[in-house]
Order: sequence, then C-alpha cells, then structure tokens
Amino acid sequence: MSQSKKLPHYSMYINGEFVDATKNKLFSINPHTGAPWATFATSKAKDIETAVVAARRSLDRGKWAEMLPTSRGKLLFKLADLIEEHSALIGEIETNDSGKLLAETVIQTKYVADYYRYYAGLADKIEGATLPIDKPDMHVFTTNEPIGIVAAVVPWNAQMFLTATKLAPALAAGCAVILKASEIAPCALLYFAKLIHAAGFPKGVVSVVTGDASDCAIPLTTHPDIDRIAFTGGPDTAKQIIINSAENFAVTTLELGGKSPILVFEDANIESAVNGIIAGNYGASGQSCVAGSRVIVHRTIKQKLIAKLIEKVNLINVGSPTNAKTHVGPLCTEQQITLIETTLEDAKLQGAKILFGGKRKDVEGYYFEPTLVDCHDDSIATLKVEMFGPVMSMLSFNEEQEAIDLANNTDYGLGSGVFTDNLARAHRVSKKIRAGICWINSYRAISPIAPFGGYKRSGYAREAGLQSINDYLRTKTTWINVSNEPMANPFVMR
Repeated sequence: MSQSKKLPHYSMYINGEFVDATKNKLFSINPHTGAPWATFATSKAKDIETAVVAARRSLDRGKWAEMLPTSRGKLLFKLADLIEEHSALIGEIETNDSGKLLAETVIQTKYVADYYRYYAGLADKIEGATLPIDKPDMHVFTTNEPIGIVAAVVPWNAQMFLTATKLAPALAAGCAVILKASEIAPCALLYFAKLIHAAGFPKGVVSVVTGDASDCAIPLTTHPDIDRIAFTGGPDTAKQIIINSAENFAVTTLELGGKSPILVFEDANIESAVNGIIAGNYGASGQSCVAGSRVIVHRTIKQKLIAKLIEKVNLINVGSPTNAKTHVGPLCTEQQITLIETTLEDAKLQGAKILFGGKRKDVEGYYFEPTLVDCHDDSIATLKVEMFGPVMSMLSFNEEQEAIDLANNTDYGLGSGVFTDNLARAHRVSKKIRAGICWINSYRAISPIAPFGGYKRSGYAREAGLQSINDYLRTKTTWINVSNEPMANPFVMR
C-alpha cells in the first residue's frame, strides 16, 4: 500500500469527470525495469453504464446535440493544439507504460495532432444531396447524421495513433465515443482524457475507460445502446467482439494483426531494402501490426542482403527506451518473450536456422535480441505466428510469381512491401499482393490522408483517409410532397 501511494495514479474519465476505480486499482509495469511505475483505475459494469447513459444524453439533447459542424471542428483543432503542446509528456508516459522508444512516442504523438486537424477540417464538409427523383411533385434529399455511440477499443502498441484514427472522424461526424484503453498499458490514454476535458468537449461526449473483459470490454461491446464498434487488436479477440455485437447489432469494423511480407527483387537497391526490412522488423521492437516479418528475397542476392543486414544490425543499440541512442527497446510484456521463445524452438525443430539473435538479453526488463530466422520453406512456425517482437523470417524465391505466391500464402493481409527498381514490376506485383497496404521501396509510412486496413484475418473496413468519416455516419432520406393536391390512393405504393 505504501508503495502504491508513491506512484503516480491515473483515473478514468466518465461523463466529464475523473473517477477512481470502483473495482480495483492495478499496477502498470515498466517493461524496462519489470517493476511497477504507476497505478490506474479500472471499471466495473456500472461505470460502463454511466458512460453509455451520458453518451446517449449528449446525443439527444444539450450542447453537443445542438453544436454546429463548424464548432465541432473548432474543438478538434483545439484538441490538436493541446496534443502537440503535451506531446513530450504523453510520450514519456507511453514509454514508461509500454516500453516504446521515447523518441518515437514523442514524435508520433506530435504527428497524431495532424489527424485531428485533418478531420477538424472535414467536420463541416459533410454534405447531403438532392435526388432527381422519378416521382412527380416530390422533393427528395439526403442528409448524413452521426451513427450514434461509438465503442472504440484500442490496443497498447500505438495507442495515441490508433485512437486518433477512430476518435477524430467520430467526433467530426458528431458521434459520442467511449474509448476503451488496453489494461496492459492504459496510462497515456487516461492522461489524454485531461486534454479532451481541457479542449471543452461537452460532458458525456467522450469517456475513457479501461479494464478486463468481464468488467469492461464485454459490458461495453454488448450494451444495447452502442451503435458502432471500432476495434483494433488480435483476431481471437475480434471473434468475441463480433459475437458481442450480435447483442446490439452494432456496426463493427476490425483492424487486426498481420504477418506482412516484404519482397526484395534482384534489381533492388540493397541499402534501401535492408533499411526497409530493418524498419519493418526491428522498428518499434517489432511491436507493430504491419511488421514486415516475412522477408522474401531473390535467391541471387540473398547472401549479399544478409551480409549487409548483419553489418547494420551490429550497429543497433538495444537498451533503455529513454536513451536517445537506443534503436530497439524492451517488449511490453513477459508473455511476448515466452511466445517468441516457444515459436523459435518450434522453428528449429522444423529445420530453420537462426542466423543471429534468438534469445532474450540477460538484463532486467523484457528485452529480446534482434533475430533473423533462415527458413527453407513457408511451413516454418515463425512465418505463421504473429510474435510481436524483433524477429525476422527470411525465404528465398527464383521467379516473380513464386514471390507473389509466397507473399499471399498467409491467413493475414495487412501490410506489404516491394523493393525493386523496375517500375512495371512494382505496379504488377503490388496489384497482386492481397494486403490493404503496399509500400514500394519504403516501409512503415503513415499519413492522415492515407487509409489503411486489412484483408482476410487482418480485418476489414479502413481507418484514416477521406472516406473513413463515412463509417461514422448514417444517411437519412427525406421525401417532401410539394403538391397542393391530397395524397392519392393510400393502398397503392407511389
């Protein structure tokens, strides 16, 4: 008890108030040290009920219901400025919470402000249409209205970014949002609630909660008043989300994980390709949904590429995420390391070779060495399991179609990369890869302007971009009889 009093504490945010745990208070573990660094409040079902009731009230009456789209946009602009202003502190909290590099969390948080600005500008660009209807004396038009209450479920690995891709378009559309932060590392989002409050959003429009499945996620996603669920996470949890949505018929979108391929052709710039596959595998310590963890390289350049890769990996600094010279920090949880170790053992039994890395670092905290697994075919375990860590698996190919077949031989389809100097091949191959994103001679780039999402077990629908705001709208059609004559025969459809 005395220890918890010394640690910073993060409350939930419900109906415009900061509330403490009605269930219990949990410790957040710093992945760098493996020790508690903060405490946070968690919810019970009654907290979720309070949040939903408040959200419905904000949509039905009061300031938010009456607020004009331009005014909603101004609140989002204000929120963006606050995010940028507090990006260093939010980055520090997220790093302590998840182990992500401080340099990345600060920069990413600052850039996230642009997502709110992008959708702030769209808030008053939501238009309807007048229909050239095929009926006499009828004026018919459409309007786009907020879909209602959104349950936004966000993972720990890119929480500010993946919150922005849901919260920003939802608020621009006029929805109310209940944001469910991951109980693994929720503190950055719980602090973010202070900025939402400071921006001046009316009570109930946004609530931020966290907790486990039984006391938080299930009561939220099954609640009869939830109109839309926006979920980012793993496929197994997504299945449960879909089952839960059957209780309320909520529109559901899923942004899930992947085993993304990076194809390196014989004409590729080796320097660029190696930098790309390092970014895709060891960037963010491999804890990215779009991690390019399956590298598929032309057989004629494989050894040259491996040699260059080893040269660069030897320069990688693994260490404290707060050190500016660190390239790879700790993993978020001990469970991730256990999964990696188990999967690597399975791969070795299948005949795969570990060319470097392959073990945890002998230090405190949750550290694992950057690893390369040489695979003789695509049945190897490391090519199938999403490990969420710095583990790269490499396959070789001879012909273009073989590379495409290897790339598509997966249950996932989120990201992909192609390295080639042949423009025609770049177009040809990217078109045939079944993935929602394809980077050519680059990897892991993002923008509020560019939508992303998956195929197959990587989910469906898209986040970011112009069209994603439509996911938070419903179209209403209004018919007006402009004739002075009485309505015709009521027993005949007009």
